[in-house]
This record gives sequence, C-alpha cells and structure tokens, in this order.
Amino acid sequence: MPVPGLGLLSYRVPGRPAPPKGARVRVPLGSRTVVGCVVEPDAAAPADVTTLRDVVAVLDDEPFLPPSVVDLAVWVGEYYASGPGDPLAMAMPPAARRGEHAAFRTVRVVELADDAPDVSSLRGPRQRAVVERLRAQSGGVAAAALAQEGVGADVIARLVRLGFVRIREDVVERDPFGVATTGQGGWSAAPASDAGRTLTAEQHAALDALQIAADARAFRTTLLHGVTGSGKTEVFLRLAQHVLAAGRRVLVLVPEIALTPSVAGLMRATFGERVAIQHSGLSDGERHDQWHRIRRGDVDVVVGTRSAVFAPIEQIGLIVVDEEHDAAYKQEEAPRYHGRDVAVMRGRMEHALVVLASATPSLESAVNAETGRYDLLRLTRRVLNRPLAEVHVVDMRRELAARGPEATLSAALLEGIAARLERHEQSLVLLNRRGYAPVIFCRECGATVECPHCSVTLTYHRAARRMRCHYCNFSSAVPGKCASCGGAYLERSGIGTERLEADLRAEFPQARIARVDRDTVRRRGAVARVLADVARGEIDILVGTQMIAKGHDFPAVTLAGVVAADVGLGRADFRVGERTFQLLTQVVGRAGRGAIAGEAIVQTLYPDHYSIQAAAAQDYAAFFAREMEFRRAMHYPPDVALINVVVKGRSLATALEDARDLVGRIRGRAAGQVLGPAPAPREKIKDEFRAQFFVKGTRRRAMREAVLAALAARPDLRRRTIVDIDPVSVT
Repeated sequence: MPVPGLGLLSYRVPGRPAPPKGARVRVPLGSRTVVGCVVEPDAAAPADVTTLRDVVAVLDDEPFLPPSVVDLAVWVGEYYASGPGDPLAMAMPPAARRGEHAAFRTVRVVELADDAPDVSSLRGPRQRAVVERLRAQSGGVAAAALAQEGVGADVIARLVRLGFVRIREDVVERDPFGVATTGQGGWSAAPASDAGRTLTAEQHAALDALQIAADARAFRTTLLHGVTGSGKTEVFLRLAQHVLAAGRRVLVLVPEIALTPSVAGLMRATFGERVAIQHSGLSDGERHDQWHRIRRGDVDVVVGTRSAVFAPIEQIGLIVVDEEHDAAYKQEEAPRYHGRDVAVMRGRMEHALVVLASATPSLESAVNAETGRYDLLRLTRRVLNRPLAEVHVVDMRRELAARGPEATLSAALLEGIAARLERHEQSLVLLNRRGYAPVIFCRECGATVECPHCSVTLTYHRAARRMRCHYCNFSSAVPGKCASCGGAYLERSGIGTERLEADLRAEFPQARIARVDRDTVRRRGAVARVLADVARGEIDILVGTQMIAKGHDFPAVTLAGVVAADVGLGRADFRVGERTFQLLTQVVGRAGRGAIAGEAIVQTLYPDHYSIQAAAAQDYAAFFAREMEFRRAMHYPPDVALINVVVKGRSLATALEDARDLVGRIRGRAAGQVLGPAPAPREKIKDEFRAQFFVKGTRRRAMREAVLAALAARPDLRRRTIVDIDPVSVT
C-alpha cells in the first residue's frame, strides 16, 4: 500500500483471530512485503482463489484507522477509480504507512523524589543547589535546561544514586501553531472589534437554520452563498460553538495552506488548545503528533486542506468546506479525488451537517442547490451594511495604443495606488502568473524557448537569472543565441508577478511592497509572515497570484487591482469562464472590507467578455445563467458527468494508438459519448507524450465501469493511463 489500481486482496491470519477493521498488517505482495490495512476482517475467501498467502505480521491489535475512515477511503478508491490503497495511505501519517511505530518526541525531566532525604546530608554545594531548585519548581526541570545552567550529567547521576531525584521521560508534542500557522507577532484572524461580530439579520436567519439542521443529527448539505465580506466565517464559527456544546466535533476544510493561518488562528482563539491542523506544509513530526491528538480524541476541531477530509476525527457533527468552489480541492495526483465531494460523502457516512461556503459557488454546487439536492442560504449584504467595492474595467487595448506595448500598469491603477499611499491605505495587486517573463522568443525567426521535456515555454525568473519549467522544474540559463536560427536577439515577453513587483517598485520607490507566489513562499511560515505584516499595516502594496485573492480579510486594503484579468481565458478548458469570474470576484471582494469604501480596477484586453462583465458587476446570478446556457448547449458538467482519460507513451503515435484501442473498447459498451482521442493540449510532460479522450454522459457508474473494463483488458496500459473522474481541468 499504495499500489495504483490494485483492488482489495485476501490473506489468511494463521494461529490467531483476524485483526480488526482499520488495523495495519504486513503482507506479501509479489516478491515484496508491504504494509496494508484491514478492510474486511471476516471476509470469505474469493471463490476463484485456491491458495491464500499468510499475513506476515499484525501491527495493531486495535484499529489504527477508525472504521469510518476506512469506509471513506474504500469509497474514494472505488469512485475515483484509483483502488483503495492510495486513499488509505493518505489517511495515515508518513511513518505509519511504512509500518513504523509511533515516533513521539520525548524530553528528560529531572524531578525531586517523593522520599528524598534531607538536603543537609549532601556535602556538595552544587548538589544542594540543584535539590533546592527542584523543591522550588513543581513538576521538575528539563535536563537540557539544567545542563545550560552548568549542571553536569555526573551531578544528576549522583543525586539519582543517593535517592534525591529521579528522571522521567515526558512526551513533548511538536506544536505547529507557531510561525507556520499564525506568523511572527501572533497574528490572529479575529475581528479587530466586537462591532464586526454583531450578526446581521441575514446572518441570524442563516445561523438559526443551520443550528436546526445540526440538531437533527442527520446528513444534510447546505450551500451558504454569501457575497464577499458578508460574514460567512462568523456564521460557521458560531455554528461550530453550537455543535461542540452538543458534544459533537467539527471538521473545517480550506483550499490552500495559505488560508490556514486565519482560520486556524480564529478557531484556536475561540476554542483554545483543542484545535488541530492537518496539511502537507507541516513537518512529518508535526503531522504525526497532530494526527495522534485527533485519533486519541484530544481535539474538538480539525482545520486543514483537502487531505484533512481523512482525519481520524470521530463523532463529527459539522463539516465546513470554506471557499468550496476552489479548484485546489481537487487532487491532481492519484487518487484524483475532490475534497469537497469527499467531504459531502463523509458527512453522509457520519450523519453530519455539511456546509459549503462561497461567494462564488461552483456551478456543480449551485445546480445542486437549485434542484433541491442541497439547501440554500444566502447572505446578500456585507456586515455593517458596508458597500461592495466600486469596480472599473480598463480596456488595455486603448491603454497600449496610447502608451505603448510596454505598459503593464494602467494610468487608472497607478493613480489609485498613489492615492492610497498618500492616505496610508493598502493596495492589493493580482496577476495570476508567476515569474518575470512567461515567454522568451527570437526576434529574428520568432521561435520560442521551450522546455526540452515538456511542450511548454520556459518562464524567465530574473532573481535566479534562469529559465524554469513550471511542470517538470527543469531550469537553464538564458542562451546567448536562438537554437533555431542562431539569432542573437532573444526577447523576454509578457509579464509575471516578479516583473509586476519590479515595475511597482520603480513607480513607487518609497512604498513597502511584498510579493506572495510560489517562488517567494517556499520557506515554511513565509505566507503567514507576509500576511501578518499586511495585517499590522507594515505593507503598502501586496502583489501576488491567486494565493492572495481569497479568504483573507484586511480592513486597510481599499484598492484591489487586477493585471491581465483575461490571462486564463485562452486555455483549452470549458471552465475558463467560471474560473475567471470566480477569481475576479474574489479579488475584488478583498477591497473595502473595513470602514473605508473600496475600489477595484480590472485591466483586460477583453472587457466585453461575459465573465469579466459579471465579475465587475459582482452579479453571480447573471454569470450563472450565461454559463449554464453554454454548458447545456455543449453538454459539459454539471449538465453531464465527465471522465478525462490521458494515455501516456514514448511517442505521440504510440499514445494515440493505445488511446484509440481503449476508446474502441469503451464505445462497445455504450456507456456514454466518447470524444477523441486527440493530442492533449500539453502534448508532452516530463518526456512522456500524452493523448486524451473524454467520456460524457449521465450514467456515472456505467461510464466508470466501461473505462475500468477497457483498462482491465489492457493491463499493460494501467500504469501509464490517468483516469480523472469529475475533472476540474482538462488541460
């Protein structure tokens, strides 16, 4: 475990009762020995199996994973066509997957013995001083602390022999609630004043409805659709208090690690130390300790990213999926599950209330609410009746014609930032593309510099003075001449966040500017530190990618600028309109959340595109109607179900040939409409060529079974075929 695509296997347990569901076992698999998890302890042997192999070792006498988590992982493996091994492995700490024992960190503590002799019997002054120190400090003193004070191990050893002191080993949990969570300075997301926590009439109505639903202790899913700044977080915070008071627990999911500082900080400020966090940014030791705290029942609230949906928390009464629309909830590696949808299934299994919260709900969730599958609660006003930001759309075609092709910042945006600096307010500027220049091309022949391993152009990063592929991480120095024609003039074209930051520094040299993207926040705790600086007013202009566009609440930000708002519209993906609308609406919603009204300036080459127009008007209903018209006409989700199948090969011809074979087998089962195969939009990734086809229809199970049956007939293709159920991206 994990073994891609492998189903459940049966083994014998000789000489003892079968271990319980959720226990780990070490079993033979081919020529290897692997760690597995018991799913069905009393299952009968399959009829087609003549000889069962024996379990090598039983690692747990009690369930290591709660049975409910085992059931969830098995469901994920089946629904997403990955097999149960990957999701079961994701549900465990890294060391546990390898069958290792729990590795808790311990510290040696020196304490006074209960029957210690009178200190007067000691001759050495140093020994007497140590004993007196321990008498004054209840609970003992760490041996390391004594060593720093000059107390040697020989002194301690002699006191132990004389019966004055004893040494114990204390477990010390690694605490992730430090810089990595809240940032230096202890930034908390708690509102600055009680005024912001006074519920509006809409919040009261939503909270009352959700409390009634929670009290029913039955599965239910509610979409909480509230405009940016309407106080959705305050609603589910108070709902969490209500659920905890009833003796049940709470699971809160956020789409990205960058959002855990605010949510986890707020939860801990409210519920104290009985809060745990789970995400991939923690060290293995922190993940281990947090996981075991949850498993022991020492916490009431778990906050984490998509993988936290597998947290071993029991007696769940409430699951919150914050920013439920976010594509980051979809895992792009096996198992390719969607954290939001798995959360809904876990709620069903746990008989819990599931709340999906967003200002820009996914079309899937909106349709489920429209058809009555989900309950719907709306928050149409901001707290304290603060107005939504006033949005101005700048046509960059006119700007470029007037100011030249090198203009990256419109006059309106520059004037807006200058005005905020003068008034000591903050600005946020978003460009959803990192690096300095996304394209390097030859001015003589027009050839672009591409990754040798992927069908993408290399992005120039000025700070590193290198070109980098954002898919395989290949990097190279900028060549001195064109590889195609030998020309000596290579042009850096386009703009990324690195160049945007440089341009802003040139325009506003006195401003305090910070950038948040994957290049600047590689170090642990970096995001939290920057956000803490913004919250304390130590940053004037925050530049970044979509990482800064959602979930954050900075009252002093009164201007939100968007550069290249249309950057994603050219992708070969049916969701580009939805993603553009969501991103723009979210970033516009960062402005004016405090006492001062906000403004947003959106720069685009396509000002008339319906997604940009709807985002500027902050009109979800208008966008939903237009986008659903397109989806229904083209038969794309949520109108139908979709499976994206990518077949990899040493050459494009091989990949296409294998894909055609699978397509023929699937069409023979009449499970849905099959489109393709064709070369994938990114034809080559990491030296593997990719062919792609889609299966569309309304019979999800039949479609999935048809794809799996085709792969079963071609087992040689299983390891080089990606099956993505309900994809959020088809590129």
